[in-house]
Amino acid sequence: MELNVVILAAGKGTRMKSVLPKVMQPLAGRPLLRHVVDTAKALSAARTLVVYGHGGDLVQRAFASESLLWAEQAEQKGTGHAVQMALPQLPATGRTLILYGDVPLTTTSTLGRLIERVASDAAMGLITLVMDNPAGYGRIVRDAGGDVVRIVEQKDASDDEKKIREVNTGIFCVPNVLLHKWLPALQNNNAQGEYYLTDIIAMAAAENVRIETVQPEQSWEVDGINDKLQLSALERVHQRVLADSLMRGGVTLIDPARLDIRGSVTHGMDVHIEPNVILEGRVVLGNNVRIGANCQLKDCEIGDNVVIKPNSLIDDARVGAGAEIGPFARLRPGTVLAENVHIGNFVETKKAVIGKGSKANHLAYLGDAEIGSGVNIGAGTITCNYDGVNKHLTTIGDNAFIGTNTSLIAPVVVGAGATTGAGSAISKDVPDNTLAVARGKQVVIESWQRPVKK
Repeated sequence: MELNVVILAAGKGTRMKSVLPKVMQPLAGRPLLRHVVDTAKALSAARTLVVYGHGGDLVQRAFASESLLWAEQAEQKGTGHAVQMALPQLPATGRTLILYGDVPLTTTSTLGRLIERVASDAAMGLITLVMDNPAGYGRIVRDAGGDVVRIVEQKDASDDEKKIREVNTGIFCVPNVLLHKWLPALQNNNAQGEYYLTDIIAMAAAENVRIETVQPEQSWEVDGINDKLQLSALERVHQRVLADSLMRGGVTLIDPARLDIRGSVTHGMDVHIEPNVILEGRVVLGNNVRIGANCQLKDCEIGDNVVIKPNSLIDDARVGAGAEIGPFARLRPGTVLAENVHIGNFVETKKAVIGKGSKANHLAYLGDAEIGSGVNIGAGTITCNYDGVNKHLTTIGDNAFIGTNTSLIAPVVVGAGATTGAGSAISKDVPDNTLAVARGKQVVIESWQRPVKK
């Protein structure tokens, strides 16, 4: 049976105390809804339909590149009403999995087990959870034979029903033919005056439709988020799951609780990561990479045997094998380092291609530069790449030596084997194997007197 996914994402999220819609709040650096949409894609859904409401324009813009269908729920009249808004876009055949934009971590393995239980129009399924404290949740009511007969919401439950510990998570899988039959028949004669999706359970029982239940592998898979406290708690759960996966793959984490992953990480063997590291976007780590404390890596590729010392930032850069970075270094987008390059403390690079074995050990800015192999960049060196309107290229040949406090005023070429004297402002090309000195002549005034306070 073809699989459709409907994601309910219309809630305002008042308790978030934020201008962002609830489903746009970030978890691991991505909107809550992004996690759910990615899950639908992983399940190979034929169509994914998002029911939106508050902040709908913002939500739709954020997912403009996705092949999603949209349905507006202008008034929030309950979960049954929300799925009714999607009904006109659901085909008459197949089955529909109903997910929630604020329940981001349900695994594909749990959902797969649920979907497998709904293999014909004679069965529907839902995920339930047994809780020690079920207060606030709809209770699963079973008959003497153990079959589900209905779900009763907390506000409508009797005292005996409130003692039931098995609760509804809201995640359903239902044949489309039954949704088209049951949803128009929902009534709102309940304590909240809403159209409950859960009422279709009683309809199924009345028509002898088999009601299958599945328990999640972990309870946090069905945790919803309503405020920043719950968001923070689930963030920690998710981060620990990601950290555990890295450690099972052989990565050494000195403190798994102090690692944040906000994207995807692939790695080789014997990777070592110190505390307070953030890995964002697509990060690729080679073998024997060592990352010091307080580093942030984003959308980068790090080669084998690279050492990244504490407090360094790497963004959209490629680092060759054997390089040493930091401490307090910043590699900005477009940086490409060859093997065994050294980028030291308080060195910043941007759109710089640096050849094998070259060194900039401290206090330099290298922007819009092509630097050969074996080059030594002295402290205080700056490539003056911006004239106020345009960016210009600095080219430095192999084995050049750039003296301390050199300003390279681009566009300029320093030839192979050339040297610039300390404190020079180089604005003209320097031929190969020559020395260029461009600085004011020193003057000594012997009769000068230092001013004194009056």
